Amino acid sequence: MTMDCVRVELGERAYEVRIGQGLIARAGDHMAPLLRRPQVAILTDETVAALHLAPFQQALSAAGIASSALALPAGEATKGWPQFARAVEWLLEQKVERRDMVVALGGGVIGDLAGFAAAVLRRGVRFVQVPTTLLAQVDSSVGGKTGINTAQGKNLVGAFHQPSLVLADIDVLDTLPARDFLAGYGEVVKYGLLGDAAFYDWLEDAGPRLAHDPEARQRAVRRSVEMKAEIVARDETEEGDRALLNLGHTFCHALEKATGYSDRLLHGEGVAIGCALAFELSQRMGLCAQEAPSRLRAHLRAMGMKVDLRDIPGDLPDAEGLLALMAQDKKVMDGRLRFILARGIGSAFVAEDVPPDAVRTVLSEALALR
Repeated sequence: MTMDCVRVELGERAYEVRIGQGLIARAGDHMAPLLRRPQVAILTDETVAALHLAPFQQALSAAGIASSALALPAGEATKGWPQFARAVEWLLEQKVERRDMVVALGGGVIGDLAGFAAAVLRRGVRFVQVPTTLLAQVDSSVGGKTGINTAQGKNLVGAFHQPSLVLADIDVLDTLPARDFLAGYGEVVKYGLLGDAAFYDWLEDAGPRLAHDPEARQRAVRRSVEMKAEIVARDETEEGDRALLNLGHTFCHALEKATGYSDRLLHGEGVAIGCALAFELSQRMGLCAQEAPSRLRAHLRAMGMKVDLRDIPGDLPDAEGLLALMAQDKKVMDGRLRFILARGIGSAFVAEDVPPDAVRTVLSEALALR
């Protein structure tokens, strides 16, 4: 297979997302033209470091690029103030200069944290995303959203800071646990749901093959990235169309907060459940046909994914408690919740006038099934 290249068109800050097999083994060749001096500082996590750091650094060394690396603990809990401060202090200790390059080698947690560290270090240092999870390859590594979680909620502190390059090596996805791969699939499905019914149709057929079929996997990653790149180019800072990418996320972020950003619920699992709830809400409001949420749930179930609130282990707040968590979401505007709703599969839109009672009813009925 040949490498795919998707360009994120942002004028002078445009960059490429390169998607293919064996990209980590050739990382030095891809990155060398971007460097003003042949050295980089790598932020990663301990799990990724054990699998991919040595070959990545060898590839850099083969191209004459020196590197240093800091491996943070794996998991969502890393994406907070303590590890963020540790990362920034380490980058300063490495004497990273404004013209240098930081590399994020890992999943969404590392990509978000490293990107934010690069954004604030010396008021802005360039960085490269090398996403090692399906979720990061199709979503969080593209578009320049960086940040950390706080006690008040998810991603409430951060910055828009675009990478200089994204290297999405689909071979590294073979090292993912099955649960993590499926969690990433939650974001892949989202793209079909929000704006490409034909892609969703293809996923219903090809989805079960993605875990072992490189050609199907590359196509899924490429199409997801194409859709995100198009939306980001139109609306970089989420004033309009980019909000569509938050399909399922208002529900998801509340559920992540309720489960303490723990292994009880991975982000992509929350997205899948959130998309199912968003379609249920859309159907209850008379916006889409009754079969749309049923079709989505059937596909997620066929993939072996979490679909409903009853699939989340442990206790959850009641409907009022979940609504209160939603009120902390970044998508609150003038005190009103914004939801991404759908007129059907492939046809999502931003809704700012959703009655709280409708949301409360959907949540109450979902919780009653637990």
